[in-house]
Amino acid sequence: MSKYANPPQSPPLFVGTKESIVDDAKALCDKTRSLLDKLVAEIKPSEEPKAATFDTVLRPQTEDENTAALSARILGFYQYVSGDAALRDASTEAEKIMDEFSIECNMREDVFHLVDAVYQNSGLGISKEKDKDRLIDEATAKSAGLDTTESALLLERERKSYIKNGLGLSAGEQRDRFKEIKKRLSQISIAFQKNLNEENGGIWFTKEELDGVPEDVLDTLEKGKSENEGKLRLSFKYPDLFPTLKFAKNPETRKKLFIDNENKCNQNVPLFKEAILLRDEAARLLGYPDHATFRIEDKMAKTPKTVLDFLGDLKARLAAGGVKEIAHLLELKKKDHEERGVPFDNNYYLWDHRFYDRLMVEKEYSIDENAIADYFPLKTTVGGMLKIFEELFGFTFVELTTEDRQRISSTGKAEDISWHEDVIIFSVWDDAGEGDGFVGYLYLDLHPRPGKYGHAANFNLQPGFLKADGTRHYPATALVCNFSKPTPKKPSLLKHDEVVTLFHELGHGIHDLAGRTRFARFHGTSTVRDFVEAPSQMLENWCWTPATLKSLSSHYETGSQIPDDLIAKLVATKHVNDALFNLRQLHFGLFDMTVHSPKLHADLEKLDVSAVYNDLRSEISGMKGPEVQGEPSTWGNGQATFGHLIGGYDAGYYGYLSSQVYSTDMFYSVFKANPMDQAEGRRYRHTVLERGGSQDEMLTLTQFLGRKPSSEAFYKDLGLGS
Repeated sequence: MSKYANPPQSPPLFVGTKESIVDDAKALCDKTRSLLDKLVAEIKPSEEPKAATFDTVLRPQTEDENTAALSARILGFYQYVSGDAALRDASTEAEKIMDEFSIECNMREDVFHLVDAVYQNSGLGISKEKDKDRLIDEATAKSAGLDTTESALLLERERKSYIKNGLGLSAGEQRDRFKEIKKRLSQISIAFQKNLNEENGGIWFTKEELDGVPEDVLDTLEKGKSENEGKLRLSFKYPDLFPTLKFAKNPETRKKLFIDNENKCNQNVPLFKEAILLRDEAARLLGYPDHATFRIEDKMAKTPKTVLDFLGDLKARLAAGGVKEIAHLLELKKKDHEERGVPFDNNYYLWDHRFYDRLMVEKEYSIDENAIADYFPLKTTVGGMLKIFEELFGFTFVELTTEDRQRISSTGKAEDISWHEDVIIFSVWDDAGEGDGFVGYLYLDLHPRPGKYGHAANFNLQPGFLKADGTRHYPATALVCNFSKPTPKKPSLLKHDEVVTLFHELGHGIHDLAGRTRFARFHGTSTVRDFVEAPSQMLENWCWTPATLKSLSSHYETGSQIPDDLIAKLVATKHVNDALFNLRQLHFGLFDMTVHSPKLHADLEKLDVSAVYNDLRSEISGMKGPEVQGEPSTWGNGQATFGHLIGGYDAGYYGYLSSQVYSTDMFYSVFKANPMDQAEGRRYRHTVLERGGSQDEMLTLTQFLGRKPSSEAFYKDLGLGS
């Protein structure tokens, strides 16, 4: 039997019932509440000041938090992936219970007094007072009598989180209102995401209206009966939406699909407005001028001014490129309309972009994205990606068969360690050079199904951490994606942009698996939001490297690798219409900052969020919407589908762009010359990925680069100079 046959830790179980999921969530909360009550009863800093130490106050809490995370994350995960609506509802309820309990804990004044006493006793406060901008490093930790940087960071963040949760407010009306706001925001977040997950709208089109859409896509669509006889139903899920916007020749089809997609979740419109109003009110209660200031002070950017200066500078640099790209695409549209005898009104619309961007690449670079997809069948591409991570970082991935699953499952049942039959599971190990140790579990859930999360994301199922006895608990991490399903004629094939998406999300999974922190809260991708995307964005560069693309490819019929001339053409398209792509990201980032930094609360009350979303997009992207055809600016409600801004990226979406600065700097400085440099790959694993959020991310970057990060490579890569 192979040395990988018996991992030292069983995989997590997915055996929740609609009753147990809710009961388990309540039990977790009760256990933590009892611990906090016990600490408050036993430790009295007012009577014995020195009794409040990291070991007496915080260590019991972190040990409880570590073990609670093992089941808490899974209890909340069912809502994204379960095929059973009752389980999804129970998971949503469990998350609500745990979120509300978390708010209760964060507002316990008695526990705050204990944490504050530890902070004062340690001298960390005095050290920070002397130099407010100083990053917590080993020297700071030691001077405060704390054993590691991670412990010092935890103490500082823990104390600050109480203050940011309203404990700086005087008890009574203000604090009660703050708590009420936090509870309502938690409910909004859960309802908003549930509406998106459960969204199942669609449009019936005739075969003629879908002219140009690949047969592979049409084969998977629901066929109409009775009044829809002869029609096909197109959903708003990615495998239907994107190919239709890219290939449907009829502009009216694309327009209808685009507008309906922006209106697919309109029940979220009032929830979004309520959320931004409540956030603003809460920030002002705490003495901040707005929600953006409140959120950004703990991130790498530190202030909204830094963010707005960066976004403004990028917008100014990209503007001319955007105008030039649209002019070129408009010429292409004009020619296409003339050739097909379709009326042309000299406008480049939002629903034109995916179509003409694709057509331009096809015509001017002789690239057919469907022909490229033939070289990237999903299963072999995943295998190729894991091989790259094995070589670069020193991992070994072992796919679990049904027999393996049965043998290592703690219940003896193979089906108990997965939430759906489609899920692929790997046990992950260090290779011989890294010591042959166990690393954790990786899950891949790759195809759409009803009720499932509709985008591509990485979910941590169980964090890694150091247990009380000094041994390690290993992580479990899942990729949840929505790539097209295999058909009887073909396997699931990935377009190049899907190859990039898969590599990006796997990058988050690798960050999760590589984590080696003491505390669960800092494990893996638990970094500040304006850094978390950088490791995955850096890995995207491998998908534009000829040798990597070749190694990933295997034609689904012949097994042959993608030809060099096709790779060269593909790589040449990397920056095609790049200004427009980045202006789209800028639209999201600036919209986010606009709704989270109003001058006055009254301004936000009057704000027409849909109009701002659509007007900002027209202004920044330069593409026309239905407004020029006489529709009001409220024609669509894109913010109602924007899960990021409700799910944790509020006043943080800019991080997708600012983390590109860090990712491009790391790639150009360390990997561009030799992307498969194993020594540098392992150094990156141990210096950046392993640390997670256990020290200030600027410290991590500086240690890896040997200097402070610079934006030079980012602008150079975009062809914008410095």
